[in-house]
Amino acid sequence: MEELNSKINVLSLNMCLNKMKEILIISNYYPPEKGAAANRIEQLAKKLMQNNYKVSVLCPLGNYPKGELFSEYKGKFSVTENREGINVKRLWIYPSVSKNILVRIISVLSFSIGLFFFLLFKKTPEKIIVQSPPLFISFISIFILSLKSKKIILNVSDLWPLAAIELKAIKENSLSHKFSLIMERFIYKKATLIIGQSNEIITHIRSYFPQKKCYLYRNFPEHDVSKVEIETTGKQPIKIFYAGLLGIAQGVLELCQNIDLEGLNIEIHLFGDGAEKKEIVKLISSSKQQKIFFHGMMDRKELYENIKTFDVAIVPLKTRIYGSVPSKIFEYGSIGFPILYFGGGEGENIVEENKLGWVAKVGDYSDLNSNLKIISECSNLDIATMKEIVRKNSKANFDLEKQIKILLEEDVF
Repeated sequence: MEELNSKINVLSLNMCLNKMKEILIISNYYPPEKGAAANRIEQLAKKLMQNNYKVSVLCPLGNYPKGELFSEYKGKFSVTENREGINVKRLWIYPSVSKNILVRIISVLSFSIGLFFFLLFKKTPEKIIVQSPPLFISFISIFILSLKSKKIILNVSDLWPLAAIELKAIKENSLSHKFSLIMERFIYKKATLIIGQSNEIITHIRSYFPQKKCYLYRNFPEHDVSKVEIETTGKQPIKIFYAGLLGIAQGVLELCQNIDLEGLNIEIHLFGDGAEKKEIVKLISSSKQQKIFFHGMMDRKELYENIKTFDVAIVPLKTRIYGSVPSKIFEYGSIGFPILYFGGGEGENIVEENKLGWVAKVGDYSDLNSNLKIISECSNLDIATMKEIVRKNSKANFDLEKQIKILLEEDVF
């Protein structure tokens, strides 16, 4: 009888799996890699799985942000693994975070070649989500998938090559810029529909293709993030933290070099890893900024444990990047941390409209230091009150479940 029941259960499970809609996500980043890009894709994959989708992910061997293969992937050409019910296929990559453009091109091409042949010869679902950027990876993916008449859902989190121009990573009207523009317009044209992280992204895409189906998809946090308990201990000084990638776009090194904490009741705490890490550590160890502390990279659970008694989250960008909205606004707002936003663009509007904290003009360190002075003068009661307001407003306006439900009703996926 037990054997019969077991067979019935297996049969029922197989029937359920057969009824599930299949979808593939192609991304350059996926956990155990760190950062907003990896977290965003994992979150989307989990939400689709919770809504009766059989989800698989195609990505490189884990290497980001250090630019070297994680120990579990060294010596391997490809890996297939199951992460919390999601099938993850990892292809070989020559990893690098080098500033040498030739080395970076080789790194991108190494994954692109494997991706090209995988999509060309392997069986894939009819619905496929393609993450962009990286622009070349999304171009290769959409080129093959359009030949196979797949439903292509392009997930645009940043606008390239526009962001590269603003970050001065490439020169305007250069050969690489012109080639990037061709790829950009190709992926917008061939995508069945597009989901964008910001209204600016959608406006930009429709400037090329006015009739293209586009949907707003914010990088809201999971609901369990709001269960993280933070405290206002009454201890001084006020602790401001940054947690995330230490790359060129974030400009954390320049921030450390230009903030003035002299005479302020403030400490700055940094968590993360990336290209600027060594220079940041060197700056701090030189004792020029004795109120700045570096704690390295931590997984999310450990990070939340370390910051639960902190007071304010700082969200910087080196320059105003059209289309970009840092996901940290939503994540730390939902936990209840007031935000000191220093990135310009649509992020400013989100912080101001939702009363999430303070806004300093991007790149204006005089304005940033003025805001730091204001924060320094806040009492414990001021901080505690603001935390409650931020958490309440974020809970009301940053609802991932509602957002996914709307997109499913619109038949986006």
